[in-house]
Amino acid sequence: MIPLADIAQHLEVAREDLPTLEVTGVNTLEDAGPSELSYLAEERYVAQAKSTKAGVLLVSASLADVEHSAGFAIVVDDAGHAADRVLDLFHTPPSAPAAGVHPSAVVDDSAELAEGVAIGPGCVVGARTRLGRGTVLHANVTVGSDVAIGENCRLFPGVVLYDRVMLADRVVLHANVAIGCDGFGYRFDGQAHRKIAHVGTVVIEDDVEIGASTTIDRGKFAETRIGAGTKIDNLVQVAHNVRIGKACILCANVGVAGSTVLGNGVVLAGGAGVRDHVTLGDGVTVAAFSAVPNDVKAGETVVGAPAVPQRDFLREQGALRKLPDMMKQVRGVLKGFKK
Repeated sequence: MIPLADIAQHLEVAREDLPTLEVTGVNTLEDAGPSELSYLAEERYVAQAKSTKAGVLLVSASLADVEHSAGFAIVVDDAGHAADRVLDLFHTPPSAPAAGVHPSAVVDDSAELAEGVAIGPGCVVGARTRLGRGTVLHANVTVGSDVAIGENCRLFPGVVLYDRVMLADRVVLHANVAIGCDGFGYRFDGQAHRKIAHVGTVVIEDDVEIGASTTIDRGKFAETRIGAGTKIDNLVQVAHNVRIGKACILCANVGVAGSTVLGNGVVLAGGAGVRDHVTLGDGVTVAAFSAVPNDVKAGETVVGAPAVPQRDFLREQGALRKLPDMMKQVRGVLKGFKK
């Protein structure tokens, strides 16, 4: 429980009329109870605000005049962002192994472990691998040889780093991420698909977070690189020699084919796919389930399969909606000719 006064102070809200209330958590408008906090950030939720049982309601300034049934309301610039900040107060980080090496872990004698490194049960750390200060390996993490991991990284259970992978600082890899797998490269010689060796690596820059069961393949010659601050969702596939810029967002089930280049701030919505050797400029957005076959200019939003600029897609969809009426007109004209 957190006193409402402490929450207001955390949000830098000055109110002298705050009720004495111990807030037990954050919840939706529909499910919040008298001791919980909720928020109203969008007009489409006004009806729910009118019937909410929340004890405290954060309200965006643009909706300050909306009627609600909450016990007490606090107006903020953006209620959604404010609620996210309140969640920080209630968040308990996942438990981590204690600093040191668990007795069941296998760490090569040549590995270098900096101060404060924690290696959990069942982990394997290969030869000549370096782990930076404060890095945590949860249970059953496998780290190959000649791997470099920076400071304050966190690798959750089941993560696998193949040989010669490099992580910078504050990288978070969620459960069962696999980095450094061979790229999907084969050459048909007339009789069989012969495997092409991939001798490159993967470089993950500072402050990257990668969701559960995502896979990132090593480069064929050089490196696959994920830029600083990029966030990748669960179940994403990044192929060999892909270069992803800074502060990109890749949502669930995205697939990026080999040697593709993403600029800074690119957003790939859920299920989107990008073919090989394509370049997406800075700030490109690819809509959900779209398939990108060609280069996209900076700042463009593309939609569809194959993906086209959003304005063209909307025009095409508008024309398709008119198609049934147009067909009726065509049939009428054809009947006239037959007479």
